[in-house]
Amino acid sequence: MVFLDNLLEGREEQSYALLRIVSGFLFIWHGTQKLFNFPADFPYPLNPLMYSAGAIELVGGVLVMIGLLTRPAAFICSGTMAVAYWMAHGMNSLFPLINRGELAALFCFVFLFIAVRGAGIWSLDKRQA
Repeated sequence: MVFLDNLLEGREEQSYALLRIVSGFLFIWHGTQKLFNFPADFPYPLNPLMYSAGAIELVGGVLVMIGLLTRPAAFICSGTMAVAYWMAHGMNSLFPLINRGELAALFCFVFLFIAVRGAGIWSLDKRQA
């Protein structure tokens, strides 16, 4: 355990930056799937709410990933995932494993954490400060 403590000590900023970057990157692909059927076809018909969600996922994911306007972008992404959870998953069952809403719930709270903490290192917001 001492070896692992020594290895990871002082890496909080880098690991947080990677969390922000990877979360934004993964979120982008949900938007591209809805808006462009890429990298796979979206399996449900789209309505204006779904097009809006796709735009938020694409634009918000890019902003969070590059760390530009990070707090408002992450807050909007978090809210989008809260709505997605309750509209698409939560009404089917109380248990995320059964309603298949784990990803929406996890994105919701990861983006809420990013909104509270801000961009951190390796971000355009940090370069502007």
